Amino acid sequence: MAFRGKKYKNAVKMIDRNNKYGFDEALSLALQNAYAKFDETVDVAVRLGVDPRHADQMVRGSVVLPHGTGRTVRVLVFAKGEKEKEALDAGADYVGADDLVEKIKGGWLDFDKSVATPDMMGTVGKLGKILGPRGLMPNAKLGTVTFDVNRAVTDLKAGKIDFRVEKAGVVHAPVGRVSFGKEKILQNMTAFFEMVLKLKPPASKGTYLKGVAISTTMGPGVKVDPLVVRELLKQA
Repeated sequence: MAFRGKKYKNAVKMIDRNNKYGFDEALSLALQNAYAKFDETVDVAVRLGVDPRHADQMVRGSVVLPHGTGRTVRVLVFAKGEKEKEALDAGADYVGADDLVEKIKGGWLDFDKSVATPDMMGTVGKLGKILGPRGLMPNAKLGTVTFDVNRAVTDLKAGKIDFRVEKAGVVHAPVGRVSFGKEKILQNMTAFFEMVLKLKPPASKGTYLKGVAISTTMGPGVKVDPLVVRELLKQA
C-alpha cells in the first residue's frame, strides 16, 4: 500500500469521494487542496467507452490549449534549406538534419517535442527505436511531420498537447498550472473536451464519456459528472 502524507490525507478529507461534482466545484476543490511548494500541474483523466485493442476505436489527437500548459517546451526541427530558416524564425530551439540525427544516436535527448519535414523522414526514421518509446517521434497524424514548419513550431510553443487513449480506455492530459486560476483552466479544459468529443470513433457504441476526474500533481482526484461536459462546452 502506497504511503500517503499528512497533507494528502487532509486534502482527501475535503472531498466526497463518492460524489460527482460539476466542473466549477470540482476544479475549486482541486485547486484549494494543492499543497505542494511548487506550482502543480492540473490534470484531467477521462475514461472512454472504447476498446483501444481495436484500431477503429483508437482515440488519439492533439489540441492547442488557449492558455498553454505553463511549461516551456523545447522544440527540435529536422529540416534543410529554407525550412531550416523558417523553423528558426518560428522559435525552434534546435534545427538541423543529419547532424542532429547523429547527435541523438549518441544519446543526446535534450528536447521535449520534435518536428520534421516529410523529405527528412527517411533519415529521421532511423531514430524510431530511440524517439518512439519516449513519445518524441514526429508524427503526421499529430501535425509534426509537415512542410508548414512555422505553424507546427508555433503551436507547440503555444501549448499544443498530444493525447492518446491507454489500454484501460483512459486519456490523461495536462490542462494548466494551479497558478493559472480557475477561469483559464476551465477554458483549457473546454478546448480539450471539444477535441475528445470530435474524435469519438464511429465504432464506439453506448456511453462515450464514462468518467472524468480532475487532480493536481500531488493532490487527490476529484470526480466530475460526465453528463456536465456538454454544459461546459455550451458556456464557451
